[in-house]
Amino acid sequence: MSNSIPPAIEVTAVRKAFGQVTALKNVDLTVSQGTLTALLGPNGAGKTTLVRIIATLARPDAGRVSVLGFDVTEDPAQVRARIGLTGQYAGLDEELSGRDNLVLIGRLAGLRKSQAKARAAELGEGFGLGGAMDRSVKTYSGGMRRRLDLAASLVTRPALLVLDEPTTGLDPGSREQLWAVLGQLKREGTTMLLTTQYLEEADRFADLVHVMNHGTVIASGTPDELKARAGQAASLDEAFLALVSA
Repeated sequence: MSNSIPPAIEVTAVRKAFGQVTALKNVDLTVSQGTLTALLGPNGAGKTTLVRIIATLARPDAGRVSVLGFDVTEDPAQVRARIGLTGQYAGLDEELSGRDNLVLIGRLAGLRKSQAKARAAELGEGFGLGGAMDRSVKTYSGGMRRRLDLAASLVTRPALLVLDEPTTGLDPGSREQLWAVLGQLKREGTTMLLTTQYLEEADRFADLVHVMNHGTVIASGTPDELKARAGQAASLDEAFLALVSA
């Protein structure tokens, strides 16, 4: 029996169409456990469609996706139990306090009340929200909401964290605050899949980058490897533009 560790995510020949529009064309990619992998691409490249399939929110038309060894189509409940998802918009109840949001999520996930309260306090402190945890979320700034949303995705200590453009729309200060959190999660060994419009995020944090365009992966490698492939580009932004324009 093999004792090898399965990839956090393995995507093989995945296709997805919406009517006459093909969103994904035979996509292949792998995310290793303990890494932060970035998924880049222009609008309409298929990034969010792929993330939705990985998170069991959509089904592929063809191909296979496994998350931590479980097929997203055959074992969606097993996949959902092992991942945390932070989308482009905060999925929070604005009338509840930050603490109550986290406790509610913990209780829905099966934690005992005492466990949910302890986890909410731990995350609130860790994300720099301690002083605001008992205020209603509607009083939070954009950056605070995104930090709380990220904390919510970590309540159950997921083995995989999927981040779909988590800093979109944030001001530079709030983005830096969230980057500090991502840096800490990476140092702690959290496995993450990140889609982003800010290529500096991928350059700063990613172990591996997959570049998508027109529904397929056109390049993969470390940030430095992609810069070299694009003619010794000075930044990942330059490499990205060269790759998607080729």
